Amino acid sequence: MTTIGILGAGHVGLGLARKLALAGHDVVVGRRDPARELPAQARDLGPRVRFTDQRSAAAAGDLVINATPGDTTLERLGAMADVLAGKILVDIANATHHGPDGLPGELVHQDGSLGERLQRALPATRVVKTLNTMLHVVMTAPESLATPPTAYLSGDDQDAKDTVARLLGDLGWKPDWIEDIGDIGTARATEVLILLVTQVLRHQGLRPTAVSLSR
Repeated sequence: MTTIGILGAGHVGLGLARKLALAGHDVVVGRRDPARELPAQARDLGPRVRFTDQRSAAAAGDLVINATPGDTTLERLGAMADVLAGKILVDIANATHHGPDGLPGELVHQDGSLGERLQRALPATRVVKTLNTMLHVVMTAPESLATPPTAYLSGDDQDAKDTVARLLGDLGWKPDWIEDIGDIGTARATEVLILLVTQVLRHQGLRPTAVSLSR
């Protein structure tokens, strides 16, 4: 059992909190405005999940998941460098401008990735990029797809990636569905795939979708 800090209390963060709590972890969810009334879907997550502000959630977690909007992540998490030092940061965000339909638009960082920028901004934190190539419901229910999906791992620290791979197992990911593609520089390859996912969602609707590797 591990205490997981989740930064962000939207559909992504709450879905992860629910599944990780069911797997036996204690989960601390950081909200931008902790004084605001909890949404209905956050009220039945059970005793293993509690809510606080984002900085406190980052401090409480043995491992921290970034589920904040990617276009503001760098500034938000850069201000938490002290409490994130020494921790594993699982970055699942994509830094994009929003299109007129609310879906992700063009990449904010055209010359690299959010994952790389986070690692530079947080040198004492081990950043691992994953789960950013799919609709959020697939993150916690990969078995729901007819074709086995792929969760890609990018990061400079192998022990951190091994830890994250085990955490993915708690979310339902089988070992052969997890693909370690290298250092944090490889995050730019997976982050650009959100452009493909977005186009598929525009044409097919918000159906569970992931960019998978076939062999």
